[in-house]
Amino acid sequence: MDASIAVAREGPIATVVLNRPAKLNALTKAMWQSLGETITALSADDNLRCVIIRGAGEKAFSPGNDIGEFATTRGNKAQAIEYGKTMHATARALADCRHPIVAQIHGICVGGGLEIAALCDLRICGKSSRFGAPIKKLGLVMAYPEMAPLVQLVGAATTLEILLEGRIFDAREALEKRLVTRVVPDEDIDKETRATAQRIVEGAPLVARWHKKFVRRLADPRPLTDADHNECFDCFDTEDFRIGYEAFLAKRKPKFVGR
Repeated sequence: MDASIAVAREGPIATVVLNRPAKLNALTKAMWQSLGETITALSADDNLRCVIIRGAGEKAFSPGNDIGEFATTRGNKAQAIEYGKTMHATARALADCRHPIVAQIHGICVGGGLEIAALCDLRICGKSSRFGAPIKKLGLVMAYPEMAPLVQLVGAATTLEILLEGRIFDAREALEKRLVTRVVPDEDIDKETRATAQRIVEGAPLVARWHKKFVRRLADPRPLTDADHNECFDCFDTEDFRIGYEAFLAKRKPKFVGR
C-alpha cells in the first residue's frame, strides 16, 4: 500500500491521512488507488464506527491531482481513461463506505481534494480554508462520476458556477453553498472533528449504517419498494434497540454492541 496514505486507529475511529505534506498532499494515481483500497478495507471492519479523512499538516487537505505526473500517467486520452478508472473506483469506495466519513479540512481543498471531501458525509473546515475546482485552466473536464457527488451536494447551478468560473473561494462562501457542514476557528478544526466523530461513535452503529444507506436510496429516482419500506423496521429486532430504550428508561448512557 502506498505510504502516502496513512491510517491511524483510535478504538472505533480510523483516521485516513493524505500523506504528502511536501506537495501539500497533491494526489497521485497510486494515492487514489491506495485510498480506495484503504476505504474498502475499513468499510468491511465491523469494529469501526467512524472514519476521518484529512491531509497531513495544516496547510492543505489536498490541492487535487499532482500535475507533475500528468505527462506520464494522464498525458493522452488512453492514459486518462485508465487514470479515471482508478479515481472512479475510489469514488465508489468512498460513496459505498458503510461507516460515516468526516472530512477534516485544513487549508486548501481544491480539485480532486474537493471531490474527495464531497464524498464524505460531514465536512468540517477552518475559517482560512479555501475551495474551488479551477480545472478549466488546465483544459480538463470533471467526468460524470467525479461531478455527480458535487451536484448531489450543492446542486447543478452551484456546480456549474464552481466549474465555469474556476474561482477559489473562502470558507464562508463554502458554507453558504452547503459545500461544508461547519466552519470553526483554524485552531479548533482537530478538536471539533474529534468531538464530531465521538458523537457519531456513541450512537448505534447499525443505525448510522442504515441512515447512510437510506439517504443514498432516496437519491435514487426509482420508487421505493415494499422491501425498502420494510427495512426501516429491521432496527426493532436488534440488540442495540433494546440496549438503547432500556438505557433511556434507566437514565444511563447506552453502550451499543452493533448487533
